[in-house]
Amino acid sequence: MIILPQSADLSLQLVPDFIASEAAFRLFGALRDELPWQHHIVKIFGRSIQAPRLSSWHGDPECAYTYSNTRHEPQAWTPALTELRERLQPKFGAFNSVLANFYRSGADSMGWHSDDEAALGSEPVIASISLGAARRFCLRHRKLALQHELLLTHGSLLLMSGRTQRFWQHALPKTARVSQPRINLTFRQVNERHYFGQGKAFEV
Repeated sequence: MIILPQSADLSLQLVPDFIASEAAFRLFGALRDELPWQHHIVKIFGRSIQAPRLSSWHGDPECAYTYSNTRHEPQAWTPALTELRERLQPKFGAFNSVLANFYRSGADSMGWHSDDEAALGSEPVIASISLGAARRFCLRHRKLALQHELLLTHGSLLLMSGRTQRFWQHALPKTARVSQPRINLTFRQVNERHYFGQGKAFEV
């Protein structure tokens, strides 16, 4: 595990080879073919548009959320997702849900956002697993002129914890240099007494 430089309430840990390459390719294929991928609709300045990626939300029965005025129930855990959760939890804590995002090429992206919904608590632990094409992962401080950039590679695990979500935003920008697909899994612990209010986990 690589402990990345910590600054201004940024807490990141990177495990480049969390999943061995061949196993990661098998997992990528299983998730690509088995998950019920959807185009989520987002509202921007009063317009409804398709998010520039495919997504699939999975979790325990209580992990519903409301997004764009629509309540979404979690899909059931698949064997592959369950196996990953069981591998993560002894080291990184409990996770009762996971957001899967499918970036079909460099034309798909994720805009600036923080995973700071009330349902995640004040200092959430987000375990992010990357499969497929390597992509740039950018971070910026909400108030200070601070930025960081990481390359998230095939089979890697990025752990975001502490006050990272409160003070930092992150994004996966579009790029013409990448033509291959990528799947990202972000495991999290949702407080069953809350539901997501604005769906920030699905920013454009």
